[in-house]
Amino acid sequence: MFEEFREMLTEYVDVPAEEIKEDSRFIEDLGLNSFEFMTLLGNLEDEYDVEVDENEILGIKTVGEAVAYIEKLSK
Repeated sequence: MFEEFREMLTEYVDVPAEEIKEDSRFIEDLGLNSFEFMTLLGNLEDEYDVEVDENEILGIKTVGEAVAYIEKLSK
């Protein structure tokens, strides 16, 4: 799932996929603003057929944390 998520992220950031790591932070490292982050979450919900809890998602800061959260919801 990490690879798919990383490819999806390249649509939102000016960072090559191979430079996006699990510990990459959405805002500080990848430059996402809050609107872009919320748009990304909406696309994740559609792509993986899950419903994201906005209160829980506020604590997610890295790509790895987001992947783990989506994997948890997908089970």
